[in-house]
This record gives sequence, C-alpha cells and structure tokens, in this order.
Amino acid sequence: MTSAAPAADTHILIVDDDERIRALLRRFLERHGYFVTAARDAAQARRLLGGLEFDLIVLDVMMPGEDGFSLTRDLRRRISTPILLLTAKGETSDRITGLESGADDYLAKPFEPRELLLRIAAILRRMPAAEVAQPKFLTMGALRYDTEKGDLWSGDTPIRLTGSETALLRRLAASRGQPVSRAELIEDLGRGAPGDEAENSERAIDVQITRLRRKLEPDPREPRFLQTVRGTGYMLVAD
Repeated sequence: MTSAAPAADTHILIVDDDERIRALLRRFLERHGYFVTAARDAAQARRLLGGLEFDLIVLDVMMPGEDGFSLTRDLRRRISTPILLLTAKGETSDRITGLESGADDYLAKPFEPRELLLRIAAILRRMPAAEVAQPKFLTMGALRYDTEKGDLWSGDTPIRLTGSETALLRRLAASRGQPVSRAELIEDLGRGAPGDEAENSERAIDVQITRLRRKLEPDPREPRFLQTVRGTGYMLVAD
C-alpha cells in the first residue's frame, strides 16, 4: 500500500552541516511533494524557527557547535513540532538519548531515501490535521485548557490530571469538534492489543473517559464537553 501524497503546504526544515546532504535531501523531498527549507546549523535553525512554521524537522545529531540532542531538548520546551533525528551513530544508547531528548523518531546514517520518506509520512500521519491550527487555549465553561502544555485550569487553580488523562485530553483536543473512534484512541495512546485484550483496551478507554468527565463536566451524567458519538467514539467540544 502506498502512502497518501503530502499536502502541498507541508513544510519540512532540514538541519545538517553537510551541504551535500542538505541539497540531496532537499531535492528528494521536494520531488515527493514537500516544501523544504534547509539550515546549516542549530543557530540558523533557531532563526528560521523564529519566523516560520514547520510541520516537521529533520535534524542531524553530529553538528559542530550545538548538537542535535541539545537543540531537540531546547525546542521541546517551546514547540511541539515533530522531530526526526539523523545520525551516523546507530548504537542503542544514542537512539535512546535521542528519544529521551524529545525526538519523535530516529534514523541512522547511511539510510535509504525511501526509508526516510516512509518515516516522515508515518510521523505526519500520527499528527492530527487540526493540530496545525490549534489555538493556545480552549475554554470549556469555567475551565481553560492549555493545548501546548497540556495543563487544565479552573480560574487560577490547576486541575491535576494523570498521565493517561493528559494524553487522552491532548488527543481529543487536537481533533476537537470531530469524533475520534475508540480504535484510534487505543492506537494513538499505545494501549492496542490483539484478540480479547483489544476489548479490554476499549473498556480501559471508556474508564478513562469517565474519569476525565468528572474533571471536565459540571454534570458528568450529562456531558457537554466530552461527548459520546454513538457508533463511533468520543468528541471534545469547546466553547
């Protein structure tokens, strides 16, 4: 099965100190329908990120000056743009370091350009389309939800969310106003399992929804913001 063609305005930032690799990747990705901007180092990448929005960053780890791990950690404090790390090192420890830094995926050099294309498509497929236009805050009655930090507030009082509730609310907020199926939630939240366990996973989603409603809804028995869409799944509705 071939992956769907990228949207014409899908913008990728390539950060690599090797001019030849930058040029090759740029031509390859543009030939496959992406809009590409390139940076030679972390400093130039920061300048570009300060004035442009990107859908994904392809970032080399081994660069002079600030390396890709350091840049990834810093960017993760400020933006949620997906990051794919490239490195000449393929050791497990380096891969773990990259993922712990906040990267979404990791590809060791040398690699087949086709594999890079598939990795990029997979990352973008996991990013809900509505997330590109996600506002900073969503309001739900007296509650305010910070879509970037994942924090929920009632006035000036923070509402504590568990890790599962945070992930669930973030996923639903990214597709606000659109139904999200239980199967999608299971896949996106990493609880999917084959056979009978899949049914258990669906029940786990239902339990998490019930718990989250207690924190979102004035009357959880008549949900206004976290609605059930019969035959489909759930939908978050903000004011």
